[in-house]
Amino acid sequence: MIYRLLSQHIEKKLSDKKVILVFGPRQTGKTTLLKSIFENKQSVLWLNGDDQDSQILFNEASVNRFKTLFNSYKYLIVDEAQSIPEIGLKLKLITDHLPEIKLIATGSSSFDLVNKTSEPLTGRKWEYQLFPLSYAELCQHHGLWEETTMLKHRLIYGYYPEIVMNPGNEKELLNQLASSYLYKDVLIWGNIRHSDTLIKLLQALALQLGNEVSYNELSRTLGIDKITVEKYIDLLEKAYVVFRLHAFSRNARNEIKRGKKIYFYDNGIRNALISNFNDIDLRNDKGALWENFLISERKKYLAYHHIWASVYFWRTHTQVELDYIEEADGKLMAYEFKYNDAKALKSKVPGYFTANYPNYEFKVISPKNINEFLNPNTINH
Repeated sequence: MIYRLLSQHIEKKLSDKKVILVFGPRQTGKTTLLKSIFENKQSVLWLNGDDQDSQILFNEASVNRFKTLFNSYKYLIVDEAQSIPEIGLKLKLITDHLPEIKLIATGSSSFDLVNKTSEPLTGRKWEYQLFPLSYAELCQHHGLWEETTMLKHRLIYGYYPEIVMNPGNEKELLNQLASSYLYKDVLIWGNIRHSDTLIKLLQALALQLGNEVSYNELSRTLGIDKITVEKYIDLLEKAYVVFRLHAFSRNARNEIKRGKKIYFYDNGIRNALISNFNDIDLRNDKGALWENFLISERKKYLAYHHIWASVYFWRTHTQVELDYIEEADGKLMAYEFKYNDAKALKSKVPGYFTANYPNYEFKVISPKNINEFLNPNTINH
């Protein structure tokens, strides 16, 4: 089994009274993660929110009913909890009135996607995200050298556990995963009857990877109104299919202030949506794939190491840009991403950025120094 970095954080929180919430896309290994943590523990009740019997158990939310059902257990795990109506309120009742039970819930979408009116778990929860497997986790699993040799493969097929564990079947498995199963929650909770428009939107976003996204342009392309485009993208983000990166600006005159880019949590899903699994060296979108890979992997790194940073891209109206900005503890880090090592040597920070933000650090990330960006603590073994 591949050790997940999130395990250590969850295990440290098992002794307190707060709910542990683990969010993340479907098929990222949430159930496998929890089974590895609880395999040797006693008095554990597992429920699956996708199962109708489990949903019926939660139909009548009352303290007495929950005490009758759950009081004999030390741990209660509710998998895919987003499928249970008003699950936030029901988890709150259990936490408040059955303090001897440690409650753990997983969701393939943020609970606010499905709990529009229920009382939140504010102050009663530890919230974590589990992503597809990461560069850092696989470096730890089988060594830095081997994972580095797999880099071109990962840029095309990504890091979903089933993909990593089944070499030779990547295309078939990714095509299945990129079907409506991945965004099942979006279709249900967004009350979207036909998935065709959603798929076309995802394909349009996949083709614009690395570029600024215009909701107006997407509206015209897809033949739907701008409000619907915004709604669908918001739902896709809450279901952990894509995420947004906003423009960095401190009101310098020439900066873009309201721009946004949209990235995919996984390169393999992106490539499946446009049916392109060509080798990285044969592609004209290798720069965009490299950018998506680094930003999504950095997102995992920051989350798993509890590094609180604001992240952006930076661009001027004259198309001068930086791929990625991180701001944390008053420190500004600027990055350029170059798949070609030779081009990386020639990259320099734009003068306009230097003039407006003198206190910064600048780095260019290429395959040669990927480890210092995604896993600086790796020991080669």
